Parts: sequence; C-alpha cells; structure tokens
Amino acid sequence: MKWITALLLGCIMMTGMPVSASGGMGYGQGTQVDADNRPTGALEFNAQFGKYNAYAIAPDETRIILTFDQGYENGYTDDILDVLAEKNVTAIFFLTGDYAKKETALVERMIKEGHMIGNHGMTHASLPTLDEAAAREEISSLHEFVIQKYGYTMQYFRCPCGEFSEDTLKIAQSLGYKTLFWSCAHVDWLTNKQPDPAQSLQKLTDAAHGGEILLLHSVSSTNAQILGELIDNLRAKGYTL
Repeated sequence: MKWITALLLGCIMMTGMPVSASGGMGYGQGTQVDADNRPTGALEFNAQFGKYNAYAIAPDETRIILTFDQGYENGYTDDILDVLAEKNVTAIFFLTGDYAKKETALVERMIKEGHMIGNHGMTHASLPTLDEAAAREEISSLHEFVIQKYGYTMQYFRCPCGEFSEDTLKIAQSLGYKTLFWSCAHVDWLTNKQPDPAQSLQKLTDAAHGGEILLLHSVSSTNAQILGELIDNLRAKGYTL
C-alpha cells in the first residue's frame, strides 16, 4: 500500500539529516552528544523550534518518555501492552488514521490502560508537501475522528516520516498540539530485516539520557522481545518512565 511505503521510506530520514526552518526537512537527532549523553541535534531543535511547542527532548533530568508509532498492526502491540502493564509504564502511541479506524480493540485498550494517544496524521502524508488547508485537514480530521470514535482528545502530534517545515509546526500549534519528535531511535521498522535483539538492547540502554523521547515502532519483533529488559535497564540507571 502506498501509505505503508511512504512510512517506511520516510523513516529512513531518522539517521540525522540537518534541520532547517526553510522548506521541508527530515528530522534526525544525529550522533553527537553533550556531557549528559543528550543528542546535541535534539537540543538544537528545541532551541530553534520550541517556540512552536515542538520538542525533540524534554527538560527532565531523570525522565524518559516512551513513544510508539502505530502505522499498521503487525501482531506485537498486545505483547507490548502486556509488558507495559507488567512494568507499570505508560507510553504515547501515535496513531495514523488507518490504525485508528481498523484497530479499535487495541486503541481502546491503550486508552483504558492509561496510555496517551497521539496524532500521526490521517493518511501519514508528509505535511511539507501539502498546502495549508490540506495540512490542517491531515491533522484535524484524525483529531475529530478520535474524539467521535473513542471520546478521547489528543494533544500530541508527530510529523509523518519525521518531515516538517516551520509552517507545519505553526499549523500544529494553531490546532492546539504540541509536536513531539525524538532524541533516540533505532532502525526497527523494517519487518523483514529486524535488528539483533541483544545489540539493540545494548544500543538503546547506552543511549539513555535525561529527558529522552524514545521512538519505537510497534511493528518490530525486536522491540517486543527486548522491551521488558530495556525498561529494567533504564530504571537500573536511575531513570523513570
């Protein structure tokens, strides 16, 4: 399907493209970190775009925010929710319109178990490629659908494919949203080429930092396998989730 292809190709942007206020760009936190292990790319993003309620990292010194992008269902979300319940952790799940329409039971479970639902665009379209009216519709149509279907009002938005422009951040802000990017991610979305669980666990553990916004994809078998141990590792390092 076209929207799945766009999702997968767009996620390739996550490896650290430069951020610019002019035109559409793909966000990436980069590999450089400060003395507190925080990616400098995420800090620079906040400094430049925080005025639009757009953030790649939180100010907390010990907190990690766990987020999942829900482009389509691959059979692992129930397992992920089981682990989160066992570990008493809440997360933000960013839904596309297709997911919100098809996966009613899972979305209802997310809400019932205290997780937050985020807006990932009705069709997962790259907002900088749309005119203002279409970009607004991409966000607001899913917003209204979730209210009507689930009685839930979303407040966090994540740009599809990590692609944004200054104008799209302004649009999300004008619609009452805070836009969340991330300060840690790994290549977890290629379902036929999943990363090694042990290596992924070590990588994500080593990358931990205060204020981290951790991006994971629920289609990943690796993420489902390592999530419990990852939570334990992060807590052992003194972080709260």
